[in-house]
Amino acid sequence: MPKSSKKKKDKAADFSKAKLKLGKGKQTPSNVVDTSFKARSIALPTQSIAADKDSDAPTTKRRLTFDALIAHLKHYNASTRRDAILGLRELLEAHPELINPHLTASVNNCVRIIGDEDAGVRKALLAFFAWLFRQVPRDDIIPHSPVLLLFTTSAQTHIFPEIRIDAVRFLDIFLEYIPDVVTEGWTLSGSGSHGRRVLEGYLGILNAGTTFGEGGDTGPVQATSTASVVLSAASKLIVLRSLATFLNYAVSITDRTNDSAVDAPLAALITPTWYFSSSFASTSAFHAFDALLQPIRSQYTSGTRADDVRTWHPEHSDETEEDFVGKFDLAQPSPTAWTVQDLDSAHAAVIALSADGQSSVDGLDPQVTAAAHIARTLHPTLVSTFLDCAPTVFSPSSSPPETELQMVLVVCRICRSLYGRILQDTAESGRTHGTAEADLQTMLSYLSPYFPFVINGQSAARRDIKIEQAFQDLNLIFCELSSFLVLASQVDNKRPLMHRSKTRSTRSGRSLSSMDDSPAISGRQIERVSQYIMQLLRGEVPTAGVQSIPRPITPQAYTSLLPTIWSLINGRHSEGGESSEQLFSAVVEHAMKASSTSAVKRHTIDFLGRLTLLDLEPEYLGLFRCGQNQDKDTKLREWILQLPKTMWELGGSHLSTTETIVRLLLRLSQRRSRLLDPATRSSLKSRLIPYFSIVHPARGKVRGPYAKLPVGSPLRRLVLDLVATIQGHAPSKADAGDDGLVAAVFEAVNETPEESYMAGVIGRPQGI
Repeated sequence: MPKSSKKKKDKAADFSKAKLKLGKGKQTPSNVVDTSFKARSIALPTQSIAADKDSDAPTTKRRLTFDALIAHLKHYNASTRRDAILGLRELLEAHPELINPHLTASVNNCVRIIGDEDAGVRKALLAFFAWLFRQVPRDDIIPHSPVLLLFTTSAQTHIFPEIRIDAVRFLDIFLEYIPDVVTEGWTLSGSGSHGRRVLEGYLGILNAGTTFGEGGDTGPVQATSTASVVLSAASKLIVLRSLATFLNYAVSITDRTNDSAVDAPLAALITPTWYFSSSFASTSAFHAFDALLQPIRSQYTSGTRADDVRTWHPEHSDETEEDFVGKFDLAQPSPTAWTVQDLDSAHAAVIALSADGQSSVDGLDPQVTAAAHIARTLHPTLVSTFLDCAPTVFSPSSSPPETELQMVLVVCRICRSLYGRILQDTAESGRTHGTAEADLQTMLSYLSPYFPFVINGQSAARRDIKIEQAFQDLNLIFCELSSFLVLASQVDNKRPLMHRSKTRSTRSGRSLSSMDDSPAISGRQIERVSQYIMQLLRGEVPTAGVQSIPRPITPQAYTSLLPTIWSLINGRHSEGGESSEQLFSAVVEHAMKASSTSAVKRHTIDFLGRLTLLDLEPEYLGLFRCGQNQDKDTKLREWILQLPKTMWELGGSHLSTTETIVRLLLRLSQRRSRLLDPATRSSLKSRLIPYFSIVHPARGKVRGPYAKLPVGSPLRRLVLDLVATIQGHAPSKADAGDDGLVAAVFEAVNETPEESYMAGVIGRPQGI
């Protein structure tokens, strides 16, 4: 078959030559290589031979100086920016002397990449800031806080979700080192303060949310809408945990009666007492009661352990020094006597109590108002988060997932910070917050079916310490939240008797008087809380199906339980209640078994000591009183009689604990407490003798621990005041020498500055 004409033409085209036409240039071959080029000037200012280089400047392994690294922070390439941050840390670690001179330049250039779009750059910057802030004093960081928080709060509202979550991570670092600056002005309504912008950023992230990879730093950056996205579990945990830390510093439950200027080591020794305030007729009466056992903290010097400081520096002169036995001018007129007009004004202020219990002369605390607003805003988020995580966390057939467990724990911590501050204000000032109480009741209703939160047998067999601690924290928080409601229901006891009969409608339709008769939590729930506290005081950790080893309660756990213990032994449900009696017995037994040198011993003395002094206060309105129950009085007398043994074991250490014991015994003796009956007083005197003098089998008479107290300290005279008060003011009586206490005291103070003081307050008996 002959070939087609088309194929013939195609074959001939390969060997044909194009004809040149007039006016047309020579055509360029198809396989030609273009060798043309254009030259441009290249500027290399850092490599110019005309510039003088400092060959002695410190450099990294890549021979980059500090200025070069700062320039690389602005590079368009993300890897170069990340390497610049790593180089800064390498350079500053090798040359620590460069940190302070270059701190301003480092911070001002690094903050600009807080919102960097590359996850690796942000991760490197987080690690760099975490390291840098550990090397710099806090006072040097504070001047840079405005620019740090400006860029961080801007990143909180970034369009990319990963950047918003990493901004929260930056806030965690700032909250660790400068929490007061981060939370400053969070109650202000405007957006000009740091704390307000940070808080609005938290709420914005929680309300909008994002959907991205776990942890928020994986995958490509993708812009998302802030209107219809949902946070992943890991990212939501990051935000809620940071918010809980923020609220802990901003609205944490604090003892408002204590001096805020006390050093941190001393503040750790202070036992919270704010929960007693609702049982007093006035705030001034509560403050006077709270000061009865407070040691003179200003007389201690700072040290590694605030309770073990042995140097005293009295600030009072001889004329103003506290004196318990000598020179009382009972007939001296008061310089602050009240006139008839003053009494009339005070009566008018009492009458002016508003319907919600707020005094017209006192304004609302802005912190409480802001906390109430945040609690109402976050309530749906907290409830939904708990309901989503609770079934998997408290499942009896599987171990709790780490993320969900921490989510439940952080939700409870936020509730403790917010509702604790709100209802603490109720207990202190008498103002009621019906919405907050209703929301807290709702949250407790969801928590109650799982309480006490116990570890199932499968998890307990593996002995996971983190899970055990998380469950114990949940139990403690539940007890605290329950006590807040009970204390709030007792707020009516603070009001004058003429106004207590008046009822006020609440949002649920109940009157205030009916709230006292019907506690905010059920009797079954109160009993379960009491049982758990008794187990904790005995060292028993509730575990499902597994027998655990008893362990002592920590000081933090004990102090967090004190509001709960007080609300249970002082509430109306405690009258004749068997669980209340058992709880009180467990508290006293734990106080007696605690070691004298343990960290929790001081808190037990503070708490039980105030219980013994309550009924001696004229303006005390609570239900708990000594002398109404013989079993309670017997246990308290046993506890009082072991206090001299504690003083003897402490010796010259833990001076603040010794001072608290001496003040307690002194107050009980001065006010003629019914707990110090003649038999108890006589036994107490005999038990104080070894504190001054001991009869050793081989060495004879030896001075007791009193000699170890710092010479010339007020504590020495305070102990002598105690002896003089217990012994009485009649040195001629024969009973002064029967028990040998006075003789032992004079042997201990012989040839010391306190010898003349003791002779002046009690007199020197014959033969001594």
